[in-house]
This record gives sequence, C-alpha cells and structure tokens, in this order.
Amino acid sequence: MPNLLEMAAEIVASHASTTPMTKEELIAELNDLHQALVAIENGTAQETAMEDEEAAQIPAVSRKKAFGKDKVICMICGKAMKTLARHLKTAHGMTASEYRKQFDIPRTQPLAARAYSESRRQMAIDRGLGDNLAKARAERGKSKTKK
Repeated sequence: MPNLLEMAAEIVASHASTTPMTKEELIAELNDLHQALVAIENGTAQETAMEDEEAAQIPAVSRKKAFGKDKVICMICGKAMKTLARHLKTAHGMTASEYRKQFDIPRTQPLAARAYSESRRQMAIDRGLGDNLAKARAERGKSKTKK
C-alpha cells in the first residue's frame, strides 16, 4: 500500500495534468494535500475543516487589488483570471451572488476584467449584434400587435 506522500503526489500529478500550474502552486498543493491526508489518518480532519472555514472568511487580496484592468483576482484563493463566474462555480462551488455577499462586493462591480469586458463589447459592436437584437425585438413587437 502506498504511503500518504505517494498518494498525495499521485493526486496532485493527476490534477496538474489537466490544470496549468506553476512550480510553487504544485508544491503548495502537494503540501496541503499531504497535510489533509495526515489529518484524515489521525482523525483530526474535522478540526482542520473548521480552521479552513475561518480562514476562508479572510480575503486573499483586498477588494481594491482584486479588480484590475487586465485581470480579476479571486479573493478566496488568490488566482488571477479574466472572469470569475466559472472559477467560482468549479473551484469553490459558489455563485457570483454568494461571492459578492461573502466579501461585500456591490452588484455594480463586474466580476470580469475591464479590458476583457471592453474587448467583448467592441466585438459585439463590430459584428452588429446590437442592431440585430433591435431588429429582432421590433419584429417580435410587430407580430404581437397583429394577433
């Protein structure tokens, strides 16, 4: 039977094969996972889970630093990306509204990088999506008045 370190290394290797990770992230994940396996083996996993919940309330970065021009940083784990919605769902099992509530983020604050939002907006303008939407709404309005 493999020891705990071998099991942790196998799990982290499997995760790293599907997720791009830096050397530091690999080492940190291996360390965290090994500690979790040791805690489970010793029967102290429940206490560790309570400590993790308390630590989750403390943001990894400040709200001011979390929302930048080119990236948005998750206040839970500190990872940077263009948008948060998918990351929150897959990595933390929470919705955007739960995230906003946990860190007191106003609804007016987008959970996407400003540069990313602007590029998507410009792409929609270039493709004429707003005009197409207006035409579709006008057609739908005409068909409802004829009935």
